[in-house]
Amino acid sequence: MTKIFVNIGLSLDGYMAPEGMAIENWNNPEYKNWGAKWGTMMSWILKQQYFCENLTFGLGGETGPVNDMLRYTMERSGAHIMGKRMFEQGEVSWPEEAPFHTPVYVLTHEKREPWVRPGGTTFYFVNDGPAHALEQARESAGGRDIRISGGADVIQQYLKMGVIDELEIALAPVLFGGGRRLFENLHDTLPQLQIDKVINTPDATHLHYVLL
Repeated sequence: MTKIFVNIGLSLDGYMAPEGMAIENWNNPEYKNWGAKWGTMMSWILKQQYFCENLTFGLGGETGPVNDMLRYTMERSGAHIMGKRMFEQGEVSWPEEAPFHTPVYVLTHEKREPWVRPGGTTFYFVNDGPAHALEQARESAGGRDIRISGGADVIQQYLKMGVIDELEIALAPVLFGGGRRLFENLHDTLPQLQIDKVINTPDATHLHYVLL
C-alpha cells in the first residue's frame, strides 16, 4: 500500500530553513549568511555517494548505512510533493537532469504548464490545494510511496490533514536561532509518533518515526 512520508533535514532548534533563506538573499548581510547555515545542516548528504551520483556531481563519496538509507528513500518514491518556494530555489540550482526521476507536484497559485526535465522528472503545478496534489500523486506513483519534500508550511498542511504515515528527519547539530519551524501552526489534535529506527553519525542523527 502506498505510504505518504516526509523526508527532511532539521536544525537542532527545530528549523527546516534559516531566516531569509532565498536565492535573492544569498549575499544579504541582514540574514547572516543563510547559505552557510543550511549547508552545515545538510553537510551529511553532500558526502554520500548516492547523492553525488544522482545529482551528477561525479563519482566517489561515502557508502554505508546512511548512503543506503538515502538510496532507499529515493527508490521507494513514486511521486514527490513540494511547495513553490522550494521549487523556485531548486529550479535555479538543480542540474538539468533534476534528481527526482518521478512526477513532482508543486503547490502554487501560479498557473504554469508542466515542466519536463531529462531523466524522468516532470514538475506539475497544482493550483487547487494539497488534497488535489495528493490525489494526483497517488494516481501517478504506481503503487510506490509519496514523498512530501517541503517546505515547512506544506508539511504542516499534510500533517493537519492526517495523511502522513512516516517522518524521516536528519537532525543536525546546528542552531539557526530563527527561520521556518517544522512543528508549528498545527491544530490541537497532534499526531502520535513512535521511533522506528535511528542512525547516529557525527553530522546528523537520522530518525525514522511512524505515525500511529
